[in-house]
Amino acid sequence: MSRQKLKVVAFNGSPRKGGNTSLAIHTVFKELKKEGIETEEIWLYDHEINGCNACYVCMETKDCKCAQDDDFNVLFSKMLVADGVIIGSPVYVAGVTGPTKCFIDRAGFVNRYNDLPAKRKIGAGVVVFTRAGALPTLDQINNFILGTEMIVTGSSYWCLARGSKRGAIQEDEMGMNTLRRLGENMAWLLKKVNS
Repeated sequence: MSRQKLKVVAFNGSPRKGGNTSLAIHTVFKELKKEGIETEEIWLYDHEINGCNACYVCMETKDCKCAQDDDFNVLFSKMLVADGVIIGSPVYVAGVTGPTKCFIDRAGFVNRYNDLPAKRKIGAGVVVFTRAGALPTLDQINNFILGTEMIVTGSSYWCLARGSKRGAIQEDEMGMNTLRRLGENMAWLLKKVNS
């Protein structure tokens, strides 16, 4: 019986489709695809994702779902069927964007109170910045990945790329090399964990 193709889903927290965060994610995707890994990018701004209201219904029902009636459960189910997860965000006031924060807060809650269904998936954070706030933003994402007991993928440097105008991160040679290495490392980890 052959195993299904490995898959990585990326949740893009940028409001700009085809912008620098998407370019960063697709730089990682290119390396994953070289290794035969399927990829999917989801724009969080296309979905209604409210903030967590700490109702704790997910703790009582144990059905891997949030009680709120929005798009979160569909997105969370995509995370759970994937082998790897990327969370990408530009820096907004030294942190992730609002939709990204709402998504990781709720995913963290539902995961924690439902026996850690995301445990040991391969995770990675990708951050695009202009001036400052890159490391606190990456910390927010990595803390989510660690708190869900996913395995954080490292690279040759922090997974950051600098650029403001659309496409500008391509001029950040170190950032682009870091993203490519992230893709290589993520592919290697996915194959090791799923062999």
